[in-house]
Amino acid sequence: MTKNISKITVLSLFAAALVAMPALSRAEGTSTNAPASSDQTPAKPKHGNLPFHGNLSAVDTKAMTLTVGTLTLQVTSDTMITRDGKLATLADGVVGELVSGAYKKTNDGKLNANNVHFGAKAEMKKKETSGTGGSH
Repeated sequence: MTKNISKITVLSLFAAALVAMPALSRAEGTSTNAPASSDQTPAKPKHGNLPFHGNLSAVDTKAMTLTVGTLTLQVTSDTMITRDGKLATLADGVVGELVSGAYKKTNDGKLNANNVHFGAKAEMKKKETSGTGGSH
């Protein structure tokens, strides 16, 4: 009787292996890390603009670039530059001052600045001046 149970168990395991073999061979041919089709494009940010802020490290008016931390941003004719809410130029940037804005990475890897704001934000300046003196 135990010989029959052993034979049935071995035959059952062999049958299960035969059934599972086609599924395993199909799984070897596919990669789960590859995209499903070659027509897919990488997801793009909603607006395409990436923010930046920090202290201005360098300004190069000849190369039309500015550096904030490790970012070197290209200034183009489409870049809007402001200081204190008024239009400004790249030459108005002072190394060490606060700068913020947004940029877009191009297909060739350049970082094109869309807008640049030199100096502290208007809200910060209001807080600095509103807390000094005055009578009620």
